[in-house]
Amino acid sequence: MANTDPMDRQAVYDDYERVRQIFHRLLDAASAADLARPTNGTRWNNEQLLWHMLFGYMVTLRLLFLVRLIGRLPAGMGKTFARLLDAATVPFHFINYLGPCGAVKVYGPRRTGAAFDRLIDSLGRKLSAEPEADLARGMYYPVRWDPFFKDFMTLADIYRYPTQHFDFHHAQLTLDSGR
Repeated sequence: MANTDPMDRQAVYDDYERVRQIFHRLLDAASAADLARPTNGTRWNNEQLLWHMLFGYMVTLRLLFLVRLIGRLPAGMGKTFARLLDAATVPFHFINYLGPCGAVKVYGPRRTGAAFDRLIDSLGRKLSAEPEADLARGMYYPVRWDPFFKDFMTLADIYRYPTQHFDFHHAQLTLDSGR
């Protein structure tokens, strides 16, 4: 079930750096009015969606931990855990929506950019230290929570996940810069 091909770490590092540059370009060029503008296809404004994009990288750190923990359990337990999480999709989406609404009041654009840098740096360091064999370890996921969650994902998949999430939401922003 797990992919045994070696992961192209450099491609992941390159993607992390690409999104870091885009993220800062977007933040640096956006006025308060730009940030308050509604997005395409979400109920968030641009600032809230940018924070949600940051949150995708925050979640990734927790997902890496979960893979290391749940991935060691028998497959049946992991599947049951994923089904339980899938059953909680409605409250998850509600909390996922409300989080950025409150977070932007605390973070603001400058702190959001600094947090993004710390997360990118942390993920890069973790990936650098990851043994190749561990990148094939995986677990089952709640596929209803996110369009990029697959039924079974490896650590290698998780390192790629936040950039997929970022690129998807980047297209929903109504900011003109950074594209």
